[in-house]
Formats: sequence, C-alpha cells, structure tokens
Amino acid sequence: MSERKRVGVVSRKTKETAITLKWELDGNGHSTITTGIGFFDHMLEALTRHGWFNLHLECHGDLDVDGHHTVEDVGICLGQAFAQSIENGAGITRYGSASIPMDEALVHAVVDISGRPYLVLNLNLPQQRAGDFDCCLVEEFFRAFVTNAGVTLHIRQLAGSNSHHIIEATFKAVAKALDQACTTDSRIKGSLSTKGMLDLGRTQLS
Repeated sequence: MSERKRVGVVSRKTKETAITLKWELDGNGHSTITTGIGFFDHMLEALTRHGWFNLHLECHGDLDVDGHHTVEDVGICLGQAFAQSIENGAGITRYGSASIPMDEALVHAVVDISGRPYLVLNLNLPQQRAGDFDCCLVEEFFRAFVTNAGVTLHIRQLAGSNSHHIIEATFKAVAKALDQACTTDSRIKGSLSTKGMLDLGRTQLS
C-alpha cells in the first residue's frame, strides 16, 4: 500500500446536478451513496465493495427530466476523484483485468491507467430498464468516468440475457480490474512506462 493517503474529493454544481463526492482508493468497501436512482446506487455500492474502495456520494439531480444528467455527472465526478487519488501513478501496477459471472451473465473488464481516455463497451442489454434505471446510461457513465479518470477501459459481455445481471457483473468486473491496476508494487520505481511517466488526469470535462 502507498504511504500517502490516496483520496479524491470533488464538489460540482450545475443547473442540472449538485454533487459532493469523496473517493478513497485504499478503503474497506464502505459506501454511503444517494443519487435518487436506486439501481444506480446499488451499482455504485457494488463498485466500491468489490474494489475495496470507499465512496461517500451525494447527488441531487433533475430526475424530473430523467436520469441522464445524474448518471453522467456522477461519472464525471468519480473520474475526477479517481484522477486526484492516483496522482501521477507512481508505483502502481497500472493494468488490471477481471471476469465476473452473475447467474447466466459473464462480463470481462480490462483497464489500463494510462492517461489515454478510451472506452470500448460491448454489451447487449435485452431489457431497456433495470428498476428505475435506463440501461443505455451504462455507456454514458463509463464514458464520463474514463474521460475524466484518464484510463483505457474495455468491457466485453461474454454471456447474459438479463440486463440487471449483465450490468451488475459489469460494475463488479470493473471494480476488480481497477483494484488490481491501482495496487502498488515495490519493484516499480516511478511509473510503469517506457516514457518514464503517465499523463494522468489530463483530459477532463468541466
């Protein structure tokens, strides 16, 4: 574990959302999450629990319109907090991958904490909604996250016919991959890159 405390704190207010967020990389899986979208809260709880992160999040969004602004803006803030917490990436293993099953669903996630934001998302979600959550917002969340976190993320569905199961397996797989990629290794001096540095957090939305 890194000697410093790896924490990111973000506060963001627009006409569409008001968000306060604290993200701790070296946590114990504890979370207090309120977004007004029950299924989304459940997914964020799974992300923190299975990644051994801590997350304290409060979001007030224009849910009278729909959930889009809330989900995307939480992704923006979470990505910014992640970038803060990881700083320049010194000592981290950088890469992580995980395959997670949930009943009939199986999802594989691979992450590179590279400073190059890129998302490849291959999901087939048969049902359009999971509880009070529009399934199309999964892509919006992860795109906002990777853009602001400065990471490359590939997500591929290998099996599944229930949107709830597929999405939950996705969040858990990303959690495990991130946890692995954020782990420090005493053999790594500086950043794990032939360039000698990682340009993390360079691309962020306002």
